[in-house]
Amino acid sequence: MAAATRVLQKVMSPSLVVILGATGTGKSKLAIEIGKRLNGEIISADSMQVYKGLDIITNKVTEEEQAQCLHHMISFVDPLVSGYTVVDFRNKALSLIEDMHRRQKLPIIVGGTNYYIESILWKVLIDPGQGSDTESKGDVASKSKAELEKLGGPELHRWLKEVDPDMAAILHPHDARKIASQDYQHGIFQSIGFKEFHQYLTASENISQEERDKLKIEGIESLKQVTRRYARKQNKWVRNRFLKRPASNVPPVYGLDVTDVTNWETTVLTPALEILDCLQKGEQPSAQPIRAEGVEPRNKRSHHMCDLCDKVIIGDLEWTAHQKSKNHLYQVRKRRKAEQASDQDPNPTEHQNVTDRQVPVL
Repeated sequence: MAAATRVLQKVMSPSLVVILGATGTGKSKLAIEIGKRLNGEIISADSMQVYKGLDIITNKVTEEEQAQCLHHMISFVDPLVSGYTVVDFRNKALSLIEDMHRRQKLPIIVGGTNYYIESILWKVLIDPGQGSDTESKGDVASKSKAELEKLGGPELHRWLKEVDPDMAAILHPHDARKIASQDYQHGIFQSIGFKEFHQYLTASENISQEERDKLKIEGIESLKQVTRRYARKQNKWVRNRFLKRPASNVPPVYGLDVTDVTNWETTVLTPALEILDCLQKGEQPSAQPIRAEGVEPRNKRSHHMCDLCDKVIIGDLEWTAHQKSKNHLYQVRKRRKAEQASDQDPNPTEHQNVTDRQVPVL
C-alpha cells in the first residue's frame, strides 16, 4: 500500500484543514506550501514537538521553514516537564484556531499525534479536568531542571520518588542508569530515538570498542523497527478512526499519493490545492473522499427486521450493534441447534416451520 498523506476539510465555516498520515510522508512540507498560498498558519499536533530544543530527534521543521509560514505549538514546554497533557494542547489549540478565524487566517493542523488531532475534531473525546493530577508531577520535573544536570544516583532517586514512587521503591538509589531510564514513559523521553540508544549512550567506559559498536548497531536496528511499527500504527489509526467511521461523524478524507517524491508538486501539492479551492468555494471537488474498502455509508433511517429476535431495528449502526448483542447471538445459537436436530431427524416434517425460515449469515 503506497504511503499517503490525507487532507481533511472540516465541514464548517470558518474552515479548518488537517493534514495527517504516516511518519515521513511530507506532511510538514505540504502544510507550509498550503499555508503560503492560502493565507494559513500551522498548528503542530505533535506531542513531542511541544518541547523546547531536541529539534532533530523530534523532527521539527527548521527555522527557515518556519519563516515561510507561521507555526504554533512548537518548542514552548520545558523538556523535563512530564505533566503536559492532551487537555493542555486542546485548550491552547482551540484558542489559536479562534484567533486565526478572527484574523481571516486558515488554520492548518499537522499531525503528529493521533489523539491530539481527535481532541480538536471531537469535543467529547476527553474530560476537561483530565490534566489536573499531572500538573504537580510536571512542576517537580521543571523545578529540578538545574539540579538534574549534576544529579548522582541518590538525588536522582529522590526526584524519581516524587514523580513515580512505585518505580522508585523497586530501584536501588545508587543505580542511576536504571533510574534515568524509567523516565522514557514521560515527556520528551518518549520520542523515538531516546530509549533505543539508551544502552549505547550510557555504556560503561570500560567496555571494548567492539561491544560499543555492537550496542550502536542494535540501537540503529531497534530504531528502524520502532519507526516502521509506528508508521503502521498511524495508518491503522487513519483507517479505523476516519475511514471506517460513519460518514456523518467525520469530515471528508482525501488521499494523496506521495510515493514518487520526484513528482511531488504534480501528485501531492496540485491535487491538495484543487481540493481546498473547491471546498472553500462550496463546490464538490473532482476527487472523491476515500473510504475503507468494504465499508458502506451507514443510513440512520434504514429499516431492518430480525426474524430471530422478532424486532424491528432502525439505522445501520443500531443494526450492527444488535447483531453483536448477547440476545441476538443466543437466538442464533438456538436456531443452529434446532437445524442440527432437524438434520438428524428421519422425519423432518415436524420441524418444517424452523428449517424453512431463512437464517441470517453472520
